[in-house]
Amino acid sequence: MSPQNGLLMARSDVARTAEGLLAAAPASVREARSLVRRELPGWGAEDLVDDCVLIVSELVTNAVRHGGAACVLRLGGDGVQVYGELFDPGRGAPRMREAGMDATGGRGLQIVDALADDWGVSWPESGGKIVWFVLGGRSVPYGVSQHASDAFA
Repeated sequence: MSPQNGLLMARSDVARTAEGLLAAAPASVREARSLVRRELPGWGAEDLVDDCVLIVSELVTNAVRHGGAACVLRLGGDGVQVYGELFDPGRGAPRMREAGMDATGGRGLQIVDALADDWGVSWPESGGKIVWFVLGGRSVPYGVSQHASDAFA
């Protein structure tokens, strides 16, 4: 079962959370990776850092290229699992593309799909989109109990 409508882990249901507001600039990708590397080891999720860094890099890169405005990265974890979501105000739907052998781009969501235990997109009523992902072996995020559309309203 997958989270629907951008479900967000409630702070009371997880051991740790982290959030970052990221500008619509290439430097935000580095900032997002730093957030992951700084937070996850303290959560007991050292084994998820590398995969989470790659996923976050791809999602923030897409938001910077196609969203055109600041975005918000939220992470939550219980030491076993990490749930993440990236909100951006853009209306465009992320989609996986077939990238040719010589292509220099177009593989971001393929990477997300290969690394995440589950991922998807939700559309808050207030606008924009939330791309969410789960790492850590469960198909349903630990402690999911609040709609992200409410959190981002």
